Amino acid sequence: MSSHRQDVVRRLAAPDIAARKGGEPIVCLTAYTAPIAEILDEHCDLLLVGDSVGMVVHGLPNTVGVTMEMMILHGQAVMRGARKAMVVIDMPFGSYEGSAETAYENAARIMKETGAQAVKVESGPTVPDTIHYMVQRGIPVMGHVGLRPQAVLVDGGFKAKGRDIGSHNQILAEAAATTEAGAFAVVVEGVAEGLARDITAAITAPTIGIGASAGCDGQILVTDDMLGLFDWTPKFVRRFAHLRGDIAEAGAKYAAEVRARTFPGDAETYFAKKGSS
Repeated sequence: MSSHRQDVVRRLAAPDIAARKGGEPIVCLTAYTAPIAEILDEHCDLLLVGDSVGMVVHGLPNTVGVTMEMMILHGQAVMRGARKAMVVIDMPFGSYEGSAETAYENAARIMKETGAQAVKVESGPTVPDTIHYMVQRGIPVMGHVGLRPQAVLVDGGFKAKGRDIGSHNQILAEAAATTEAGAFAVVVEGVAEGLARDITAAITAPTIGIGASAGCDGQILVTDDMLGLFDWTPKFVRRFAHLRGDIAEAGAKYAAEVRARTFPGDAETYFAKKGSS
């Protein structure tokens, strides 16, 4: 008898995402844990284990301090929770900007140790050659242009891009080079609306916008921002829930009941079985 499970769900892969260019918008969110991945899996085409985990989960001031070990740990957790969505893992700062060979080794390690379907890199001027090297050796790569969080120390902060003709043309060229190098999709972050539309029209890979434009081929947000877990969020975030307040209220109720000795009550307490000695 075959041991093949009848309920196995085919996971989306790079060709499926690439084929959505100009079609139904691609739905993406970040995920860092198995429970969140399981909840979002039904609704998303792609889950990104973003290096934003450094700020969102670990309290770092930016993404520069994120390590390979952190990305692998969270990638493993997300892969346990997701069944249908494609899972992409950010390569952290310092893991791919040097030689293409080192980038390939680090990407291969991420994919081997997590089982994820692809990696993502921020596409600075020198990165397209590295993308080409990795893709030619069997690693699907997603690019990232515009506001590049790993370049925050060079830029002096998180600043919108492409508002003047010089930076507009530079980012457009970087997006084109990223696609020509073999990236199956390109995240476009924090750019002027017109630039996002120009990139989407100019490249053959689908664009995934974050603070870019509704004209992109898909959208992504940091899930914790979208859920309202922080007091402050970037301009481009729409809060679809307000969980920070809900969690604070629940914590306050719990604390009050513990102090009043009304929790735990009989319903939450184990008692000896009747007749036992």
